[in-house]
Amino acid sequence: MACPLGPCGERRLSSVSPSNARRNSGNSFALCSPLTECGALRGSSFSLRGITAWAFDATIQSMAPRKSSTGKQSLAKRSAKKRSRSQDAPHAPELVIITGMSGSGKASVLKAFEDLGYYCVDNLPVELIPRFAEMALQSAEIRRTALVVDVREGSKLEQLPGILKAVRRLIPTKVAFLEASDAVLLRRFSETRRPHPLGTNEPVNASIKTERHHLARIRALADLVIDTSKFNVHELRAHVSALFREKSNEKGILVSCVSFGYRHGVPEEADLVFDVRFLPNPHFVPEFRPLTGRDPRVAKYIRSFPQTKEFIRRISDLLIYLLPHYVHEGKSYLTISFGCTGGQHRSVMIAEEVGKRLHKAGYRMKVTHRDMPK
Repeated sequence: MACPLGPCGERRLSSVSPSNARRNSGNSFALCSPLTECGALRGSSFSLRGITAWAFDATIQSMAPRKSSTGKQSLAKRSAKKRSRSQDAPHAPELVIITGMSGSGKASVLKAFEDLGYYCVDNLPVELIPRFAEMALQSAEIRRTALVVDVREGSKLEQLPGILKAVRRLIPTKVAFLEASDAVLLRRFSETRRPHPLGTNEPVNASIKTERHHLARIRALADLVIDTSKFNVHELRAHVSALFREKSNEKGILVSCVSFGYRHGVPEEADLVFDVRFLPNPHFVPEFRPLTGRDPRVAKYIRSFPQTKEFIRRISDLLIYLLPHYVHEGKSYLTISFGCTGGQHRSVMIAEEVGKRLHKAGYRMKVTHRDMPK
């Protein structure tokens, strides 16, 4: 059949967010060149061999060369610009192919990659992998990608070693092979009561042995082999996240400090709640009543009490101790709420101060004041 995108992608369709693609049965399509005449890489969601496939918009833009400056820049300015460019540079292109035994935890690993910011696809037909790699390589937005390929592919899985060799010439590619002992896989299939992908014509233990034999050649090509026998779901995701998380000064969790007033109710999204109504209330100081905790005069007043300083120090130390453990458990965001009576003075000042300390400790911070007057 003709390419669903039209000749050279001239019929532009809408793009969709990353999602799992599931394959049934059906016809195959011949794909056009990824580049259209106007130089745009176009795509959409379409049904391909019974799977929901997709593509994404990535307009390839040409930029005019910069005019050389006639003036001389100082060394400090050049260094600052160089640092700025390095900080703003996009992720290096990367493709991770997740494969391995059925029941070894590939779905959980794919979710871990999704949490790390990878564009993730489940069960992509092997013949589409080179096309997918080209699109990812040329996209300005989607740089790091991960996809699952396994025995559900059937006989076409035998093409993977050759396709992998070609794809590695296009984009940096890693293969992660997941496995577990026969006893563990058998127990997992028994617990989930799901059939083995190779069918129900033979016992599960026989299907496991057959699958292991079919995957032996692919396992030999893997860059990383992970035995998941002794991992639970949370431990597996944490392990994979630690292996593939980018090296950065910022910790891999987003922390939100939220101030609120108890008279308006506790925030539903709060993970941790601290009551700061034990602090003296600026509301009863007439000159502070119309102001908020972000005003320097109000903040100075609240900070003047010794219990305020000690509370900020103790809470900050507690959170800096706790956050690495939340990260280890796979938590990608945490909401910390501070409440006072009206959410205008004390809770606002405390949320701001604790937020500054956590940011200084290297965490990505977001400070919001739910009930503070605008």
